[in-house]
Formats: sequence, structure tokens, C-alpha cells
Amino acid sequence: MKFGFIGVGNMGGALAQAAAKTLPPEQIGVSSRTMAKAQAFAAKLGCQAAANQDLARQAQFLFLGVKPQAMAQMLAEIAPVLSGRDDVALVSMAAGLSIDAIDAMAGGGFPVIRIMPNTPVAIGKGVISYAVNQRVTQAMLEEFLHGLQAAGMLDPLPEPLMDAGSAVSGCGPAFAYLFAEALADGGVACGLPRAKAQTYAAQMMLGAAALLLESGQHPGALKDAVCSPGGSTIQGVRALEAHGFRAAVLEAVIAAWEKGKKLG
Repeated sequence: MKFGFIGVGNMGGALAQAAAKTLPPEQIGVSSRTMAKAQAFAAKLGCQAAANQDLARQAQFLFLGVKPQAMAQMLAEIAPVLSGRDDVALVSMAAGLSIDAIDAMAGGGFPVIRIMPNTPVAIGKGVISYAVNQRVTQAMLEEFLHGLQAAGMLDPLPEPLMDAGSAVSGCGPAFAYLFAEALADGGVACGLPRAKAQTYAAQMMLGAAALLLESGQHPGALKDAVCSPGGSTIQGVRALEAHGFRAAVLEAVIAAWEKGKKLG
């Protein structure tokens, strides 16, 4: 088994879906709090459902998709199985838990890959920042990245910056969905049908993000290009600024970053 996913909630499930676009289904295994849930998810991908101990025994890359506060107990339960292996890499997506902490909880001496993904990996449009310890060989890393190539952008990030990266790309989709919902609500208030307002908001965000990435311009310059003198857009910007829009976004990122650090 190439990839084993302990926990297929929102994030673990999204990563498993991304992996299934590259790896044969027989090389993927999943577990969950109940075998019935694992089997239902496995049926969607055509992969294997298994117990945590079985994944710990068989998987080459073992994804630890549990909440930070549950990590120590889960690793303690599978540590006896892991202790007999020298060919498994642990992949953690737990906010706030360092590579060294994950290694110590598992018994020590393991290759560890720490990732901070976001839910759009499920459709190949995600961001996965990653850091590794010295036990991860270049060949191992390349194999790991190949298995997740369909997830979207995979970007190396020094571990001390992982919580900051997660506050932007990991938490960011929730902030973006709030903005999209508010845009659609505004459109409805102005007379647009709900479905059309939501589609316009989503497509606008998709196009704006693509233009920002492809042009390489500063977002302020792109904003200025939309704001005609005396026009409607600058009045909308004025209203956003009057209500502290940018300050609110800054505070949201910092609050998420601070919480991530506390989870560790």
C-alpha cells in the first residue's frame, strides 16, 4: 500500500481523493472512526478500508488525519506496529504540532513530512505547503510529491512558517466563502436571483485569482485598474474600508495563526 489515510474527514478525505487521481486504487487505504464509514468512503474511490493498525503495518506513507488533541492517543495505539518498521514515512496535517513532536509521539526515528493542505485539493486546485525532517530522502520526497501531484500546488516551506502559511492558504477558503456568500447576498438585495448571484460571485473570484497569479501584479495595482475615477467600484471600496475590511482580514489571519501555535 502506497498511501494510507488514518481519518478521512474533510481534509483527509480531500487528500485521498487527490491521491486517487494519480495512484491505482489498490495502493490507497483508508480508515475512520467506524469501519462502516471507512468502507463507505473506500467504495467511492474503489480503494481499501482498513483498521488503523493495518494501515500502520502496510502503508509506505501514513497520513495522520486526526485533530491535534487526538494525535498522541492515536499514535500511542499504533506505535507497537510502527516500531517494527523502517520503511514508513509519517505525514502529519495537524495544526500546531511540530515534526519533532509527531516523531516523538510515534516512538522516534521516523521520516516525517508535515503538510498544511486546504480543501480545494479535492478538485486539483489546492495548496499544500510541506516541510520534512532529515530522515526523508530525496527519492522518498519525490515519490510523495508524485502521489499528490493532482492536488494542486505543492510548495516547500520552512517549518517555523507552517502555521503562518496555514492561516493564509489553509484557513483562507473559509474566509473566501464568507466573502462569496456576502457578495451573493448583496446581489440578491439588489434584485439578482440567488443562484445567479452565487455563480457570478464564484466566477468573479476564480477569474480575479487567476489574473493575480498569471499577471504577477500587486493586488493593489489590479484593484486600481478596476476603480474608474468617480465610478461605482471606488464607492464600493470606500464602503469596505469604512467598515474595516482589510483590518478585519488581517485580524482573521493573525487570529488563525495564533490559534495554530496554541494547538501545538
